[in-house]
Amino acid sequence: MKLVRYGKPGKEKPGLIDADGNLRDLSAVLPDIGAAALNAKVLAKLAKLKTDKLPLVKGKPRMGCPVAQVGKYIAIGLNYSDHAAESGMPIPKEPVVFMKATSCIQGPNDDVMLPKGSVKSDWEIELGIVIGTQARYVSQKDALKHVAGYTLCNDVSEREFQLERGLQWDKGKGCDTFGPIGPWLVTTDEIANPQKLAMWLDVNGVRKQTGNTKTMIFNCAKIVSYVSEFMTLMPGDVICTGTPPGVGLGMKPPVFLKKGDVMTLGIEGLGEQRQLVVPFKK
Repeated sequence: MKLVRYGKPGKEKPGLIDADGNLRDLSAVLPDIGAAALNAKVLAKLAKLKTDKLPLVKGKPRMGCPVAQVGKYIAIGLNYSDHAAESGMPIPKEPVVFMKATSCIQGPNDDVMLPKGSVKSDWEIELGIVIGTQARYVSQKDALKHVAGYTLCNDVSEREFQLERGLQWDKGKGCDTFGPIGPWLVTTDEIANPQKLAMWLDVNGVRKQTGNTKTMIFNCAKIVSYVSEFMTLMPGDVICTGTPPGVGLGMKPPVFLKKGDVMTLGIEGLGEQRQLVVPFKK
């Protein structure tokens, strides 16, 4: 299934995309697509719905983050060897874990706002893992049993804040609007292998990133298992899993986002995003 949340910010309704690509309203079936809706029992119930009987949503409403009230937004850094190389950093022996502030989360096509004083804002296409059931010290063998589905993320990053102003990456990762997620939460039954997904990102129509999740250093199962050693993963938590090469920081000379730029990005089976870059405003 492709689950979505649509409508104005803060007033999103639950929905799904049917087999013909139509948006259907789920409001009569469940109140929202949050932690309570992501367990196997509820997802199985949704899968049995006769989608042609659900109300058809007309027009093209705004898409919000497909997961309501994300509890933790966890990120993995340097998870593609060629991206580590372009960043001038060694290939990590263990996953690099940091957090993105949940206040940065927004819809997939909402504007990305440059932070006040930003001169090095950058793009990063990433595969997102959505947790469906509590995971604590889970094995790699069982890790993906705790996953509800996958989604598309843009891990927007301010490199000066991240790398030049102390040791905490979080400062450059959690700025307002730096967490576009969606458009869909695609349940695991539609993603046969999360390690075989093509991915791309353009800026102003020019291809910057081309990659595939098969080249991850640490795969999805390893990531879920590893992170669950350090924190309990709860339903509705999102983990973005690293980016392939082609970020602005790695170019010679580096290229960063500016007012008026447009980012478009997509992952096979997970849809596409589009964001206009706008200047800082209170």
